[in-house]
Amino acid sequence: MNPLPAPGRLPIQLGKLTRREFRERMASGDLRLGIIPVAAVEQHLEHLAMEHDWRSVTLVASQVAERLYPEAVTAEALLAGVSEHHMRHAGTLTLSPGVFLAVLSDLIDSMTRAGFQHLLILNGHGGNVVPIASALDQFLRRFQINLQFLSYWDVLTEADANDLLVSGHRLPEDLPGHAQEFETSIALAAFPENVRTEALSAQSDPTPSAADPARGALLLERIVGRVTRFAQEMLKNERVATLPPFHP
Repeated sequence: MNPLPAPGRLPIQLGKLTRREFRERMASGDLRLGIIPVAAVEQHLEHLAMEHDWRSVTLVASQVAERLYPEAVTAEALLAGVSEHHMRHAGTLTLSPGVFLAVLSDLIDSMTRAGFQHLLILNGHGGNVVPIASALDQFLRRFQINLQFLSYWDVLTEADANDLLVSGHRLPEDLPGHAQEFETSIALAAFPENVRTEALSAQSDPTPSAADPARGALLLERIVGRVTRFAQEMLKNERVATLPPFHP
């Protein structure tokens, strides 16, 4: 559940604004950056709720928008992603790449038509990376805005893994990995009800047992801080997408 905004502050979730509030914020020039989180609902081993990718990217996007207030809002996260590689585990939801990209394109279109010149696609699922990266230059040609794509874990480095993980330090095998120490630590810190602690050690992969909520909180702090800096660079026009050329 999203907390109520502080007195005098409007919500940072796009869907919680009225049309008047949005219109007036956009007209004032205060609101300049839109965040589009994309995620997945899929198997996360035996111990972690399948909503993890959606829950984690929603959390990061919301905290970044809070730090950037009043200049940013976040849309609701796109719940399902490209997860065909997890479909042997019943309960996983997947979209075909074409459908996923069509929905994402329409979301970008909606926010561009609303007036945003800076949009950040914030990703929380590894299976979405290749489809989005392959379509990004087409999106840039079509929408002609400062459109950036970032997986939230990409702001972390091997030095962060060495500092805050104990089960392994390889990128991307251990950070972000999949439902292992990194993701489980974040869940323990931010939404512990999603972790079935009794199942942590009762599975073939032992690495989730190394998860720690205190280190998860430190990981989240670094992620939110660095994604916020990434977005600030967008707003300052220090990070501007290069628009691909059209054929002469």
